[in-house]
Amino acid sequence: MAQALDYRTLEAAATWYVQLNAAQPSDAQLQAWQDWLGKSQAHAQAWARVEKLQRQFGSLPADVALPTLAGVRARRRAVLKTLAMLLAVGATGWSVHESTPALALMAELRTAKGQRRQVRLSDGSQLELNSDSAVDIHFDGLQRQLRLYRGEIMVQTASDPAARPFEVQTAEGRVRALGTRFSVRSDDGQSRVSVLQHAVEIRPVDNPLLMLRLNAGQSVSFDQRQIGSAHSAAPGTGAWTQGMLTVIEWRLADFVSELRRYRPGMLRCAEGIADLRLSGAFRIDDTDTILENLSASLPVKVRYLTRYWVSIEAV
Repeated sequence: MAQALDYRTLEAAATWYVQLNAAQPSDAQLQAWQDWLGKSQAHAQAWARVEKLQRQFGSLPADVALPTLAGVRARRRAVLKTLAMLLAVGATGWSVHESTPALALMAELRTAKGQRRQVRLSDGSQLELNSDSAVDIHFDGLQRQLRLYRGEIMVQTASDPAARPFEVQTAEGRVRALGTRFSVRSDDGQSRVSVLQHAVEIRPVDNPLLMLRLNAGQSVSFDQRQIGSAHSAAPGTGAWTQGMLTVIEWRLADFVSELRRYRPGMLRCAEGIADLRLSGAFRIDDTDTILENLSASLPVKVRYLTRYWVSIEAV
């Protein structure tokens, strides 16, 4: 029978989480963690709660998950933040994750880690949500608007008899469709737009007089005030709608970062192999196979601390 977890046990679990994630753990640290884990059922229960957080949200907040945490104060803050989240996790429910806006949790359309979804909108437009995305739909007599709170969407707009504009709004600004197929991704304080057909107009939220027309085959990133330089869309842009991730000469660290979007839990890449390069087409619905293939194609090994804690290291 599960027992109630006390504050000190959860604090120890939070401390282990931060220690193991702040830098590449040594064999001695991993053994010490395993020893702690096996000392009591309460320790195992507390760690199971850490893994439950990972399964639900994919990872803990960015300032907890950063591998470069340095200094006693920084690590203590990370421990306290993780502890607060563990205390909030009950057997049946969750509190609002402070790194995930409440609006995203209550959005009309949502996908979990590793899930994608297709929706036909009331005007006939097609909407596809990538993994871990949240969108609200606001259609009325004057406009057609999607509000993207997090993640990535692909839109194929339909013509509208009432000539209502079609826009995607993110925290960074607005993207207006000009009879088009395009994707919008919003994370880390930036939005990225790629146009597959026709064109869109982009305006940052804090600088609405600044406007960029982005044409088919182009991509651009923007924040709340500025728009970057438009460039050719990368090969394989939008391949996620077919369940694929296509990369050409990507750094391994960048590939692993992208793979985290589709796999719940902690997935890390050791610094010493971060600059290894790889190319290929990968099925994002089967991240276990992707990880297996990495060790076959690169001089790396994949170590599973748990099912939801994976480390990619040098051979």
